[in-house]
Amino acid sequence: MIPMPSLDPAASRDNRPPSRRAFLGTLGGGLGCLGLDVALAAEAPGSGKAPRGALAARPPMVSPRATAVIQIFCPGGMSHVDTFDYKPELVRRAGMPFDPDGKLEFFASRPGECMPSAWPFRQHGECGRWISDLFPGLARHVDSIAFLHAMHGKSALHGPAMFMANSGFILPGFPSFGAWATYGLGSEAENLPAFVVLPDPRGLPPGGTVNWGAGFLPAVHQGTVLRTAADQPPIADLFPPADRADVRAGEPAGLGFLGAINRRHRDARGGDADLDARIEAFELAARLQLSAPEVGDLSRESAHTLASYRIEDPDLGPFGRQCLLARRLVERGVRFVQIYCGAENTTALKIRPNWDSHEDLVRDHGYWGPILDAGASALLSDLAGRGLLESTLVIGSTEFGRQPAAQGKGRDHNPGAFTAWMAGGGVKGGVAHGSSDELGFKAEVDPTTWHDLHATALHLLGLDHERLAVYNNGIPRRLTDVHGRVLEAIVA
Repeated sequence: MIPMPSLDPAASRDNRPPSRRAFLGTLGGGLGCLGLDVALAAEAPGSGKAPRGALAARPPMVSPRATAVIQIFCPGGMSHVDTFDYKPELVRRAGMPFDPDGKLEFFASRPGECMPSAWPFRQHGECGRWISDLFPGLARHVDSIAFLHAMHGKSALHGPAMFMANSGFILPGFPSFGAWATYGLGSEAENLPAFVVLPDPRGLPPGGTVNWGAGFLPAVHQGTVLRTAADQPPIADLFPPADRADVRAGEPAGLGFLGAINRRHRDARGGDADLDARIEAFELAARLQLSAPEVGDLSRESAHTLASYRIEDPDLGPFGRQCLLARRLVERGVRFVQIYCGAENTTALKIRPNWDSHEDLVRDHGYWGPILDAGASALLSDLAGRGLLESTLVIGSTEFGRQPAAQGKGRDHNPGAFTAWMAGGGVKGGVAHGSSDELGFKAEVDPTTWHDLHATALHLLGLDHERLAVYNNGIPRRLTDVHGRVLEAIVA
């Protein structure tokens, strides 16, 4: 604590020369004030310094290929057999019973007849990968994408499957993928969070905020939600109310004074990780008053860029804006950005607000397909054009797939097989790892788990998934639990 001069009137009337102890204390206080002034100037918003403390940048464990991740998550369960996983056998068996013996029962139905894709598949790129006509934009990028066709999960329920996809466990409360990445590597961004979440403007995904929680890691590593609607501030209550015009955003002197008080409060309690996280969160919030509006201001983007993301389109624009914001965030040093294409189920809309197409797959996937295609393809093109794709790992995923058999005009949940994809950041493009069976019912060749995907992504970031561990309740916990393997076949 910096010594302060006495305000006791009696002391001011005391003309005795100061003792040696008092002289040294006053001298130390003066030097401390000078040091504080220098520190405040160094930590002022816009100083360019990387964050310190829990989010300080740390060296990788192995040679990294990527410095940032953008994960596009499609909640609800995208149908792999209608998008990325071509199954001509479904065409040949169209209308035939999927389960002639009548022994199977799906999540919410009994198997109907084999139902081929509503969209034709075509080969694209030099690699000749098959993509359905639902994704004409992504089809142009197949030579940069690695497809994981043998993904499978442990749950047919949206919540547990989402938790598995995000944390490696079907139970809530474990640290998320983004939290582990920032725990292992820290951040390069001083005035922005290390881990940013961009939810669908319609709402949060199944499972809510637990999907980007920090679990037993320090709370500072949890995801920070930024609102993406053009008519809303990026963070609620970020700025002082209108009747407090005297409060100036991000003032260095005020921040330094509050920081000194907060740390004195923390130190008096023997150190507390929650207090550390709260202090860092408040200080980051103050810096966000300057940085967040700048990130969300798209006025300096070219007309060509805005048009490529279809920003003005009422249906395609909201997700396009999310993707454009993701690019702007990684440009500014954010380590991990998670985008959600779809929200929690609700009866307020005529269509499903996500990819959960039980009743009418053509209607629901027919709506969401162009949204994902326009935004994701624009993002890949934009990153490549700016030289960012080589250092940015882009992941496209969903929590599970859908059944090859009909459920009326829709498809039921299928955790037995689905497709994820990865691009950029050290990924070998134009390849496929694993395959499902001839109908797309189960992963058959090289079955791939979320632990494998996470292990590979961490490896590309320069982290060894077996060494990135924290003891919790006497158990060394990892994102990959006791499983996971790096998929060397898709690493360039």
